[in-house]
Amino acid sequence: MADIRVEGVSKSFHKETALNDVSLEVKDKEFFIVFGPAGAGKTTLLNVIAGIHLPDKGHVYMNGSCIDHTEPEDRNVAMVFEDYALYPHLSVFDNMASPLRSPRYRQPDSKVKEEVTRVAKILKIDWLLERNPSELSNGQRQRVGLGRALVRTPNIFLMDEPITHLDAKLRHQMRAELKDMQRNLDTTTIYVTHDYLEALSLGDRIAVINKGKIEQIGTPEEIYHEPANEFVATVFGEPEINIVQASIQRKPGQMALTIFSEAHHFTPSKSVQHVLQNEGLDTVRIGIRPKDINYNLVKNSDENVQGCVYSFEPLGAKAILTVQINTDFIRLTVPSEIDIKLNQDIYIEINLERAIYFDTNKQNILSKSSERGNLAWQS
Repeated sequence: MADIRVEGVSKSFHKETALNDVSLEVKDKEFFIVFGPAGAGKTTLLNVIAGIHLPDKGHVYMNGSCIDHTEPEDRNVAMVFEDYALYPHLSVFDNMASPLRSPRYRQPDSKVKEEVTRVAKILKIDWLLERNPSELSNGQRQRVGLGRALVRTPNIFLMDEPITHLDAKLRHQMRAELKDMQRNLDTTTIYVTHDYLEALSLGDRIAVINKGKIEQIGTPEEIYHEPANEFVATVFGEPEINIVQASIQRKPGQMALTIFSEAHHFTPSKSVQHVLQNEGLDTVRIGIRPKDINYNLVKNSDENVQGCVYSFEPLGAKAILTVQINTDFIRLTVPSEIDIKLNQDIYIEINLERAIYFDTNKQNILSKSSERGNLAWQS
């Protein structure tokens, strides 16, 4: 069991900056997610914590002690790699048993067999223990790599996209099992992923990283409902959040926002007006989640905004509908069985009570949604 503190860490490779002044804290027994797109610096950060890379600047602390110059084998961390890293000449059993047979962590043969069998059953690979890695599918190899880490009781589990290569059904099952295993093992876990559903469903807290810099750290609810900037807002959700530009109209004692065209304007809440007034802005960017938009095939309210159907993508029980309004493209989710044709007129109604407001220039959040829903519907 351990807590980790990364303080002002920077790391470059051949003049390319992988990490830029990264600071974060991981609490003891916490399931901490590092989320970001490919090339954001996620794996580099994990390798710095593991001791595989030394930071160019900054420090890494474990339980309050600096471990910059502690060898990887002395940090008592277990790492799961995206590319399996299995021994090709050893069986599944021997691959999983290898940490328990190392000189530093050697266990009796009876204990090795007990732990390997226990973890193999959890991962549903107990019937593969006598096979070699070459006889396994990619998903099975990934589970063996995961099992090799789980047989130990390290201070920290470091997991680099450990279920990326599993099929969708098994990946869904493994999310729940990983969270349950972490609770049972009572160990700190740092988990790297580029899948926002994994981040939201697994993490106690999430660090969003982009181009080597931390954009935001918070709980799943904070990250989703109160994104620090447009980047964070757009990477959580499918389809992604709609961002539209609005101009601010001021009159004595009154403020209105105009979107799409001069024909569509609304009065924001008093709290939003207060923020916009203090910022002295002429324009603002508004984020609207697809679920906060309703559609009508005929106009039935003055609040309806007319557009035309740009695209319709069926995805099983639901579909993603893209509506063009002037030069804006608005995405929303609809039932897949609705009878709709491309280029036909359609009317949408936006729940602006749940809009998120961003600074036009800096793209940082100005005002969060006035409501919070649960995260159960996100998948």
